[in-house]
Amino acid sequence: MTSILQAPPPVRSAESRLVSRLVLGLLVLVSALVGATAGLLLVYSTDLPQVDQLQHYRPSSITELYDDQGQIIGSFALQRRVVASYDDLPQVLRDALISIEDKEFYRHWGINVWRIAGAAYRDIQSGGKVQGGSTLTMQLARNLFLSPDRSFHRKIEEALLAIQIERRFTKPQIFILYANQIYLGHGVYGFQSASEFYFSKRASELNLDEAALLAGMPKSPAYYSPIVHPDHAIKRRNLVINSMLEDGKITTQQAAEARNQPLGLNVAHDPNSPAPYFVEEIRRYLEAKYGTDQVHEGGLRVTTSLDTKLQRAANRAVLDGLAAYERRHGWRGHLENVSKQDPSLGNYHHADWDNEPEVNGYIHALVTSVGPASAAIRFGVFTSKIAQADAAWTGRKIAALLRPGDIIYVKVLSFEKNGKARVSLQQDSGAQGALVAIDNATGEIKAMVGGRDPNLSKFNRATQAMRQAGSSFKPYVYTAAIDRGAKPDDTITDQPWIFQTSSGPYAPHNYDEKFEGTITLRRALAQSRNIPTLKLADQMGIKTVIDYAHRFGITSSIPGYLPVALGAAEVTLLEQTSAYSAFPNDGVRIAPRYITKVADYEGRVLEEDFLDVRDVVSARTARVMTSMLREVVLHGTAIAASAMNIPVAGKTGTTNDFTDAWFVGFSPSITCGVWIGYDEKKSLGAKETGAHAALPIWMEFMRVASAGKEPGEFPPLPELLESNVAQKLDTPDAAPASDETH
Repeated sequence: MTSILQAPPPVRSAESRLVSRLVLGLLVLVSALVGATAGLLLVYSTDLPQVDQLQHYRPSSITELYDDQGQIIGSFALQRRVVASYDDLPQVLRDALISIEDKEFYRHWGINVWRIAGAAYRDIQSGGKVQGGSTLTMQLARNLFLSPDRSFHRKIEEALLAIQIERRFTKPQIFILYANQIYLGHGVYGFQSASEFYFSKRASELNLDEAALLAGMPKSPAYYSPIVHPDHAIKRRNLVINSMLEDGKITTQQAAEARNQPLGLNVAHDPNSPAPYFVEEIRRYLEAKYGTDQVHEGGLRVTTSLDTKLQRAANRAVLDGLAAYERRHGWRGHLENVSKQDPSLGNYHHADWDNEPEVNGYIHALVTSVGPASAAIRFGVFTSKIAQADAAWTGRKIAALLRPGDIIYVKVLSFEKNGKARVSLQQDSGAQGALVAIDNATGEIKAMVGGRDPNLSKFNRATQAMRQAGSSFKPYVYTAAIDRGAKPDDTITDQPWIFQTSSGPYAPHNYDEKFEGTITLRRALAQSRNIPTLKLADQMGIKTVIDYAHRFGITSSIPGYLPVALGAAEVTLLEQTSAYSAFPNDGVRIAPRYITKVADYEGRVLEEDFLDVRDVVSARTARVMTSMLREVVLHGTAIAASAMNIPVAGKTGTTNDFTDAWFVGFSPSITCGVWIGYDEKKSLGAKETGAHAALPIWMEFMRVASAGKEPGEFPPLPELLESNVAQKLDTPDAAPASDETH
């Protein structure tokens, strides 16, 4: 019998068992790493922002204010940014940015693994934190959603967000989000705004070297600033150009020509707003209605009523008027000297110098040295000299007038080469002026000056200062009388008089301390006689006069005592000017308007202002009063304005001790009010009446406002019948007083 023997199974070697164990261990390790990574990604992803919100994302942008011709007069912003579309950015700029920042942008899916690995390897070698290697999408994710810290944790979140962004948006959408968001130095965000800031041109107009310069800045806007570090900027620009050459985006000749170009900066300075007080009024209104965030980040488009040409005329008229006033009263000295704070005088900077100086503008300057016949001065980057002839009006020698470190006030006459300027010596004693001009037909505010210098005081004396109106209040008294049946040629006596009031006998006097006897109402107003005005007010009752003032739009609280008829009431220049606009409007008052339209960034109209029209008095009364106020110009206290070749009317105003000087007047098309005084209500000086201090400013402005226009005519005066109303008004109710008045 044959037996078949089977061979025993082969025995596994020790080496094979070791390999099996290593493979098993490796699989376990890989599984653990995958599980840990998955868990880690889950942990990181749970707190990530939702990128879906980018569908409606729009970066904060500038709110812009426009005048009535569409010119920008001011802006509000936390960040200097102009939002652009993809097509607004030229191909050369897109190519430059892609070449230097993310060559694989149009091919990767949010992250560039090999680039990140290379950056990580270099960081490990250097012992630093994980940094570099970010794609444009990752940079966008970081700028929009994450902190700027360079940690491993942030890098993971950045990558995850980049992947989500790539899944939801196209490459052009991602690119323009990045291009509008990125910071490019000096408060500038986005390439459109950067192009306008550094080169004063739209991004679509950039050439190769300019585009390369901007594309190189995101890496470090401060280090590569062409303003602060031009050498760094040129090296970085040329690196971008070389990168574009390597990528085949430009030719060798184009690269060589671009590398040899100078920086060619044309840095845009924020233009001085011609109407800083007006712009500030707009800001307060917008913030109260729409909130600070919307105003400073929402990119509103605000169309205002301002006429820039008239505004510039108003600025000049007020400053020239104040300069004339200062010279009339001679040199007062008392100059601020800053030599103790800065002995070298090299680091001093005045608030006025934050704005670009203008020819015929006024500015504070620093005296840097004084010689026997001249003084050297500096304002901003400009230098000049004050010669003895410039100081002749002071009656003093330069050496006795000025010291190094003094802050003086000058008028800029011209600019010359090498930062030189010609100036004339002026004085700023603290006197202030204000002006408001309103279009009669629309109520639109066309010009507003709220003070001498907005850099030194933001207080708007046209809208915020409550000042006694003086004789500019008298038209309300005469309006009440005319509206109740009086005629301009009715007579009334101008003689010493004692009025019995609740506080006791009141014995007023006229400004010139004289009395004219029997005069017409027309002359009484034209010559601004106090006694006849008080008689009218007393006969009608002062509350009646106050009621008429409120009808005209005076909102201020007015006390019910007789001296109010002479202007003891406090009003603002704006409400007084707006009130007078009813006279040439046939008794219709249109509420003053700053804004005509507010639109959001998308162009949707948020607000459109319409005329607020109210009847104040009858057309007959308004026309009679216009004729009487015209008499003020033709034969009264404002006779200087009769030299103007246009029909104008108005009323001067002067308060006790000459603390306030007014003139409020109008042509058929525009009403303008001017006020001069000190903030602390001290005297302007003897004889500084409304006719002397305020009227010249009004005339200078109105000449510009009427230039090149048909002057028009006031509505015709209605036929008047004779009456003896004035005899009724002049019935004695008190015994005549002596010549003693107060």
